[in-house]
Amino acid sequence: MRAVRLTVVTAAATAAALAAVTGCTQKSDAKSGGDRVVEVTATDDKCDVSKTEFPAGHVELSIENKGSKVTEVYVLFPDDRIVSERENIGPGTKQKLTAEVKAGSYEIACKPGMKGDGIRQKVTVTGGKAVKRDARLDKAVAAYRTYAQEQADETLPKVTTFTDAVRKGDLKAAQAAYAPSRIGWERTEPVAESFGDIDPKVDVRADGLEEGQDPKTDWTGWHRLEKALWQDKKIGSREKELATQLDKDLKDWQTRVGKADITPTSMANGAKELLDEVATGKVTGEEERYSHTDLVDFKANVEGAEKAYDLLKPVAAENDAALTKELDKQFAALDTLLDKYRKDKTSYEFTSYDKVGKADRKELSDAVNALAEPLSKLAAVVVK
Repeated sequence: MRAVRLTVVTAAATAAALAAVTGCTQKSDAKSGGDRVVEVTATDDKCDVSKTEFPAGHVELSIENKGSKVTEVYVLFPDDRIVSERENIGPGTKQKLTAEVKAGSYEIACKPGMKGDGIRQKVTVTGGKAVKRDARLDKAVAAYRTYAQEQADETLPKVTTFTDAVRKGDLKAAQAAYAPSRIGWERTEPVAESFGDIDPKVDVRADGLEEGQDPKTDWTGWHRLEKALWQDKKIGSREKELATQLDKDLKDWQTRVGKADITPTSMANGAKELLDEVATGKVTGEEERYSHTDLVDFKANVEGAEKAYDLLKPVAAENDAALTKELDKQFAALDTLLDKYRKDKTSYEFTSYDKVGKADRKELSDAVNALAEPLSKLAAVVVK
């Protein structure tokens, strides 16, 4: 989840969001700086876009954060579903996001401070010239959709094991079932977050609540139960109610996964989002601050990113062999590093993160950053 839900709605996010919406592909002319490049300038109180109308097809969002706060940029449907996003855009930094968009109305949102509805700009995507997509990319999208659905389907029984233990008041059983119940969600989190309303119900932390929300009544989901199990060490009637609510909310997620808007660029941008999740929540120890099961989430995020990359790799390798060679190297290095902290390569039993020292956390962070940088280029290469 987004620790503090890094809703940095930047231009990149906008492009990513739009990317998820369409099924048409077209060679990007972003390099030439034509009508398919949209500049997004985010500050602490503004979200300026260079164009409010542009043609359908591939779009490049060129984002710059000139504010003093970390921000996110989203591309949103009129009903607030997320088309795509780019997180963790620090002050004084620039990012680019390549996406596919189809004709329609959207909003580009910048979220300085990573909270609230963001500063929004309405944009219109006009009819564009559709070009047939590489059949290998259609195959990749279909395979990834199947993967996302499988992860959701496999998650529900594990969640039931967890919530049944909570309802029975069995503290130890609930603690043991907690981390396994989250693996499928963490592998495919960008798909879940694209719906907009599910993530805040099931995966928000107390400091990620919006202004005016009361942690006692409005905080629901895994992390609220995590706090009860490890910090409070008690299961009361409220926790049992929350367990049943978690079942309901995740069932909703499971039934909606098959309807998610998925494109090659949204897959690539989603892989980068998963690495951002690791960098901003797992490496810092903020995500699982009570249970210290961060490395389970960490591994699942990396696996999800690697799955999307592997499916896109045949086309990416043809377009930029040097990039895929670097990505192969960095994924392998991070996987090897993570294996140092797991019981064996077939288990999901990892070292408690409170036992991982500062130097080791730095090593993990460096490995994540080494992968995130080339991964941020994957979307543009896929549609090159």
